Amino acid sequence: MMRTTIKRRLSGVVLLLAAVVALFWGHRQLVPVMRHLAYLTGWFLLAVCLFLTAYNARKKLPFLPLGNSRTWLQIHAYVGYFSLALFFVHTGWRWPSGAFEAVLASLYLAVAASGVVGLVWSRIVPRRLTARGCEALYERIPMIRRKLAEDAEALALASVATTRSTAVADFYKLHLAGFLGRPMNGWRHLAEVRSPLMRIKALIADLDRFLAPDQRKVLGELAVMVAQKDGLDYQRSLQLSLKLWLFVHIPLTYSLLILTFLHVVIVFAFSGGAGAN
Repeated sequence: MMRTTIKRRLSGVVLLLAAVVALFWGHRQLVPVMRHLAYLTGWFLLAVCLFLTAYNARKKLPFLPLGNSRTWLQIHAYVGYFSLALFFVHTGWRWPSGAFEAVLASLYLAVAASGVVGLVWSRIVPRRLTARGCEALYERIPMIRRKLAEDAEALALASVATTRSTAVADFYKLHLAGFLGRPMNGWRHLAEVRSPLMRIKALIADLDRFLAPDQRKVLGELAVMVAQKDGLDYQRSLQLSLKLWLFVHIPLTYSLLILTFLHVVIVFAFSGGAGAN
């Protein structure tokens, strides 16, 4: 499986490099014979951007026989890299002088940068989630967290009667109720910072030394719930980061398309077809 993946990615890189070389060579050959070559590269870039946008539509129509999403993602990534080369060819490797064109170029680069970041992050997140254990559906995490908090509270309150002591219940109220009741440590989980969980475990260990056996049993069950809650927070943090990335990348993409079409209108309306920038 790993060998197949490496072979497929290597083939993709080779095809990408071949396409970029062909683009540069073809553009160099056409410069002397085509007066308004920027038109051709501009339409080509627009077509490529439309194709890249189609990936989002493909994800919304999984029932159509259009190939699997993983293949589309790979094609989307390689075509996206190719569009960078095409963009620089279209602009003549110069930063646009006009304000509107500069905004359009900045928006394109923002879309490209967010796409690269998203691609890298979307490959890191599944590996990290797998390393931490089974993955919960994002939509179910709040319900699981709520049930875990309710069970922990019930266990702590019941310990007062079963152990004839408020030690565990007081500890729960002081150190665990807030942690179990809401999402915690979002940015720390993204950065793989484990110190908040280690602090709670240290507090549990300190209390455990002074408890009777029946109290220690209850505290041990609460410790398991704390670890489960921390795992839920970890999954929520990573899955949410991917969802938030989409809220950046997709609006930027559609904004780019709108400005690109406006750019086409301006070029044809005010320059009489004399240039593409």
